[in-house]
Amino acid sequence: MNWILVTMLIALLMPIYEAFQDEDIWQKMLAFASVATKTSIMILVVSVLRDDWMIGVVGVLILSVGNASLMLLAQILKRVNES
Repeated sequence: MNWILVTMLIALLMPIYEAFQDEDIWQKMLAFASVATKTSIMILVVSVLRDDWMIGVVGVLILSVGNASLMLLAQILKRVNES
């Protein structure tokens, strides 16, 4: 079971590495959205392995609300750059 979490952690580090190499703000935001999604999926996997559904609820909230705030930030940056 631990190899699943280790594999997920390695997959989590790939977008962070890519974000540090590129200077484009959109690439960085895409990498952070990927990290947020992968983190919430990891929380859901841990909640299933531990049979603790309260942790699963937190993972679902992060998955649904976390990316919405990132998309709002992307729209604000887009409108600021237009004017």
